[in-house]
Amino acid sequence: MIENERLIRHNAVVEMAHQMMIAARTAPKGKGVDVIEIALVSERADLETLAEAMRRRADESGMKFLIRDAENILSGEAVLLIGTRSEPLGLNCAYCGFESCVAKPQQVPCAINSVDVGIALGAACSKAADLRLDTRVMFSAGWCSQSLNWLPDCHQTIAIAIGAASKNPFFDRKPKEEPQK
Repeated sequence: MIENERLIRHNAVVEMAHQMMIAARTAPKGKGVDVIEIALVSERADLETLAEAMRRRADESGMKFLIRDAENILSGEAVLLIGTRSEPLGLNCAYCGFESCVAKPQQVPCAINSVDVGIALGAACSKAADLRLDTRVMFSAGWCSQSLNWLPDCHQTIAIAIGAASKNPFFDRKPKEEPQK
């Protein structure tokens, strides 16, 4: 059998992204409480849906970098989403800015939950580096994915764009030029 890398690349990247998911899952969690949710977006139609949600949010918010990032995720093979459910851990650490977990308003995230997302992102990116995958952590794609409810009950979702190209498509990015009037 002879396999051309160009023909198997997408499936190979998806298999490696599964390893990134496991790395994120097994990353340390505050008090050992697992509030992390992880999903892989690997089908082209779903990547297009995410890109459209990003373009929509750009129109609503005026944040033009979302347009660039929407096009950017389409240059890769997949996007990994890592989010957290809101579950204050009762430490009363005040890292969230409030005296206690009880005093913290519901819409304010638990700082420890947020740290857990960061540690999971680091573990996933470390695995990607071991596998020589192209990646970029993207607040933008994670933030916009929340409107699609792919990680129900999660907030603070962050994305990792994943690819495998001769040059990493997620760096040396230029903003999309506005058309000349």
